[in-house]
Amino acid sequence: MAVKKKMAILFLVDLVIIWFSICSAYFFRFEGPAPEQYANQMFLYCAISSVLCGLSMAYFGMYRKMWQYASVSEMFSMCVAVTIGWGLSFLATTIVSDLRVPLSVAVRTLETSLLLIGGIRVIWRVIRLRQGKGVDRRIPTLIYGAGDCGALVAREFKGQAMDDHKLIGFVDDARDKHNLTMHGLPVLGGRADLPTLVEVFKIKEIIIAIPSVPRSQVSEIINLCMACGVKIKIIPGINDLIKGKISVSAIRNVDVEDLLGRDPVHTDLQGIADYVHNKVVLITGAGGSIGSELCRQVASFAPDKLLLLGHGENSIYTIEMELKHKFPGMLFEPIIADIQDRRRMEEVFDAYRPQVVFHAAAHKHVPLMEKNPAEAVKNNVFGTQNVADCADKYGTERFVLVSSDKAVNPTSVMGATKRIAEMYVQSLNASSRTRFASVRFGNVLGSRGSVIPAFKAQIARGGPVTVTDPQMVRYFMTIPEAVQLVIQAGAISQGGEIFILDMGEPVQILKLAEDLIRLSGYEPYIDIPIHFTGIREGEKLFEELLTAEEGASKTQHERIYIGKPEVISREDLARELNKLNRVIAGGADDVKEAIEQLVPLYEQVS
Repeated sequence: MAVKKKMAILFLVDLVIIWFSICSAYFFRFEGPAPEQYANQMFLYCAISSVLCGLSMAYFGMYRKMWQYASVSEMFSMCVAVTIGWGLSFLATTIVSDLRVPLSVAVRTLETSLLLIGGIRVIWRVIRLRQGKGVDRRIPTLIYGAGDCGALVAREFKGQAMDDHKLIGFVDDARDKHNLTMHGLPVLGGRADLPTLVEVFKIKEIIIAIPSVPRSQVSEIINLCMACGVKIKIIPGINDLIKGKISVSAIRNVDVEDLLGRDPVHTDLQGIADYVHNKVVLITGAGGSIGSELCRQVASFAPDKLLLLGHGENSIYTIEMELKHKFPGMLFEPIIADIQDRRRMEEVFDAYRPQVVFHAAAHKHVPLMEKNPAEAVKNNVFGTQNVADCADKYGTERFVLVSSDKAVNPTSVMGATKRIAEMYVQSLNASSRTRFASVRFGNVLGSRGSVIPAFKAQIARGGPVTVTDPQMVRYFMTIPEAVQLVIQAGAISQGGEIFILDMGEPVQILKLAEDLIRLSGYEPYIDIPIHFTGIREGEKLFEELLTAEEGASKTQHERIYIGKPEVISREDLARELNKLNRVIAGGADDVKEAIEQLVPLYEQVS
C-alpha cells in the first residue's frame, strides 16, 4: 500500500505540474492574465492534457518505476511519454477549441513540463541516495596494479555501472606511476602504503590485477591484504588478459592455491601425445581425485580406448558420464574391479591388452591405514603387484605408478606400503619389456584426503578448526599439476625411475588454516578458534621427497627431477613379500614388523 500511495502522490504532482506549465505559458504569452476567449481555451487545454499526458505516462510505466534507482533509460522514457502526451493534447485542444493554441504557449508548456516532471524525479533520487544516515553504501575498492590489466578492470567497472562498488584508486609498486591518474582514478601509492590507504579511505575490497607477476609476489600481496582485514579478489591469469577475457565476471575470490607462493608447474603435454594417442590406456582408481583428472587429460589426446577401472561404481559412473559429454565419439570402458583380485586383473588385461597403464588406485589415508595395516598392504602392495605383473605379462608398453612423498623415510603404514610398491615396480623393470616408473609428490589441494576441504567444513560450522601441531609443514600442489607430472613421467621414462616434482617451499599447516579463516571473512582465534589435537599415529612434522641414498638428477623439464634408481633384487623382494603375505591374517603388530623387514627406513611413531 505504501508504494501505491507514493505512486498516487507522484501522479497528482504530475497533474499539478501540467496545469502549472499550461497556465504559466499563457501568462507569459499575454504578459498577464489570459484574455477571456483564451482563458476558456486554457482550462480546456489543462483538462485534455491531464487525461492524455496522464495516459501516456501510465502507458510508458512512469508510475511503476523505482525512481530512486532511475538511470538514463528511465529519464529518456519519461521524456518520450511527456512529449507524446503533449503532442496529442496540443492537437486535440486545437481541434476542439474555436481558437488555435498559440505555438509559443505549446512550446513553453513542453519545456516547463519536461523540466519540472524530470526535475522532481531527479530530486527524489538524490534525496533517497542521501538517506540511510548519510552513508554511501557502495563498497570502497582499490585496484592493485596500475597496468594494462588494472586499466581494463577499472573500465569494466565503470562501463557496467557497478553501483555496489566505489573505485577509490590504484595501488602499484612502480614509483613512477605514483600520483598519476588513469580513467580518472589516482595511483595512491605502493605496497608499503596499503595499510594506511585502507584505514584512510575505509577500503573494504581490493582487486589484485597483476596476472603476469610471479605467484610468490602475489602470495605476499594477498597476505598483506589479509592483514589489513579487507576482502580480496583476483584476476585469474595472464592468458585471460591476452585473450581479452577480462570482465567483471572473470574476477574471482582468492583461493588457497593463490597462497602457495609458487608458480604452477607447466608441462608441454603436446609432447606426450604420441605415447597415448591411438593407444589403449588403463587408469586404475579412475574415480578418485587423481585418477579422474588423469582421465580428463589423457582423453584430450584421443586414445584409441580409455579403460576406467575402479572399485566404487558411483565414482566410475560419474567420470564416465563427464567424459562422454566432453569427448563424444571417444571409446570409454567402465570397469568395476578390485585390484586385489588377481584373477579379475588377468581378465581385464587379457580382454583389453592396455598399452599404457596409470596406476592411481591406492589407500591413502594415514591414520586409517595405521588402524588397518593389513588392508593397506593388500591394496597398496599386493594390488600394485597384481596390476604390475599383468602389465608385464600382457606386454604393456609403459606403466606409471602414482606414489607419495610419504614413501620417503616412512613413519606410517601408508607411506611404507607405497615405498614397497615403488620397490616392486623398480625390481620388475630390470627384467621386463615394460617401462616401469614411479611418480612421487606431496599433498594435493582439493583431493578427498586433503586438509583443505576439512578446514573449509569446520569453518562453515563455525569452528573450531583442528590442527595437529603448530609446527607441522607439508608440500602442496594442485591436482592438474600432479596429473601433468604423472603424464610427463610416462613420456620421458626409460624405465625404473622415481620422478619427483620441485614443489618449492613447504607450507605450514597452521598458517594455511589461519589464511583459510581470513579468506572466509573471519578472524582466526577471535571469530573461529583453532585447536591443536596432537600428531596422529603414523604422521610426522616434516615430509621429504628423497632419501639420502637416492640423490636427484635433472630431467629436460626444469621442475622435474629423477631419484637415482636403487638396485633391488627381485628374488629377495619376492621372498620378503611372501613373508608379508603370510602375516596379513595376523595382528597389526605382526604386519608392521614384516613391513620393517622390507623397508629398513620405516620407523613406527608411537
